[in-house]
Amino acid sequence: MNIGLFTDTFIPVVDGVGRVVLAYAETLSKLGNQVTVSAPLNETAYRGGYSFDLIDYASMKVPTAPQYKTGSPILDTHYRMRMTNADLQIAHAHSPFSAGSEALRIAKEKNIPLVGSFHSKYYDDFYKLTKSDFLSKMLVKGVVSFYNKCDEVWAVSEATAQVLKDYGYRKQVQVMPNGVTLRSVDAAQLALVESKYNLQGKPLLLFVGQINWKKNILRVLEACAELNRNKSEFLLLLAGQGPDEKEVESKIEALGLQNQAFLIGHVTDAALLDALYARATLFTFPSLYDNAPMVVREAAVMGTPSVLVRGSSASEIIQDGINGFLCEDDSRDLYRVLKEALDNPENTKEIGNAAKATIPLPWENIMEQALNRYQRLIDSPDYRYKQSKRHRGTNI
Repeated sequence: MNIGLFTDTFIPVVDGVGRVVLAYAETLSKLGNQVTVSAPLNETAYRGGYSFDLIDYASMKVPTAPQYKTGSPILDTHYRMRMTNADLQIAHAHSPFSAGSEALRIAKEKNIPLVGSFHSKYYDDFYKLTKSDFLSKMLVKGVVSFYNKCDEVWAVSEATAQVLKDYGYRKQVQVMPNGVTLRSVDAAQLALVESKYNLQGKPLLLFVGQINWKKNILRVLEACAELNRNKSEFLLLLAGQGPDEKEVESKIEALGLQNQAFLIGHVTDAALLDALYARATLFTFPSLYDNAPMVVREAAVMGTPSVLVRGSSASEIIQDGINGFLCEDDSRDLYRVLKEALDNPENTKEIGNAAKATIPLPWENIMEQALNRYQRLIDSPDYRYKQSKRHRGTNI
């Protein structure tokens, strides 16, 4: 099958959507499919060795989030020529913005089905940017308008599907969960983590994600300050980058956590990140923004349990005290959970083992489901008719 994946974020991976699209591209290629990825150009260096075709277009940094790139693919003549020549049977957009517009254009141009994946709580992003409920709701209507133009819409969880429905989308949503690559940790990387971050054998709390207050990082810091006041031994590492790094650094100092909490930047080395997950006692992720975070699944692959907020979209896969921990959206309650986990390391380890056994779903299994959905759309009477017309050289 010839599959086009359209994304606003890709290599180098800076967020969960980028991880998902890269996994789609690599796994679908591994299963014998021809994959073409459309994405903003991130760097001009040689990028050989991929199992898929990357067609990127001229881009520039997003002013409010410099780790991201954006651009207008329609204005890049070289990109348009390559994309026109790409032989695609289906288009799959992982964003309703530039990527979605381009996927819609290509789907119409080639008379192929369009799948749209819904990943994020866009209202939250719009509100942070505009500080206006009215403008945010208007922008959300634009998001829903894009998904209304798709032949099929996927969401990564039931809770995520409900978010889209709450935005006003009224058609059926197909749940297509995220998978994970099953792998083991490298002992040398574990030793490197211990020395690189000067862990000294102490219990480790880990956060991986954007350094952005919307991730509820304040809860983590305040809970850790309470741990510190009660003489609990621990270190907190926050891996990632984002717009609120300086404010988070200031808050760490204000809470007296300079010797316990450290921002370590964006970790691009996958083996090093795996070792961080494996070394952690607990993965702390109380985000109310995320829908189905890849980081929770990646931690589970390494046998590390996560603590999430009860009732959040992200917590859908967690059974409290069985394969992870749940807390209220409250710093004191998060402190309670962290303290119990740190005070009972053997039980925490058992819960981590249960997380490893129950949470990760191999990407190969997920992509087999995706291929079945793709094929159903390609074989639908409407698109078989359009393709027959196209191959006969007639307009429809």
